[in-house]
Amino acid sequence: MVVLRREIGDVLRDARQRQGRTLREVSSAARVSLGYLSEVERGQKEASSELLASICEALDLPMSLVLREVSDRIAIAEGVAVPDTIPADFVAGLLARGGDWRRGADVELTPVG
Repeated sequence: MVVLRREIGDVLRDARQRQGRTLREVSSAARVSLGYLSEVERGQKEASSELLASICEALDLPMSLVLREVSDRIAIAEGVAVPDTIPADFVAGLLARGGDWRRGADVELTPVG
């Protein structure tokens, strides 16, 4: 069975580790205790919407991207086809910049369809 808090925690941990940041750095930036952030990442605690927003801000990631990744992971676990509506090269570029979605504003998206 898919547990939403575990998927959210996995996505947050993956993002933090891709950025090469420690729990201490992110917990300080998000203004949450290191222990609580660790529990959220391990799927042991549910993050409120306010806490999730704070963690996303600390990771410099739009919450929509985090929730999209969570949604895609759940869809795959459920055997649902995941439509590719965000170009892979755009997401790769975003992640290569450490998730800073505000940089690279000159990136143009081509409408799908």
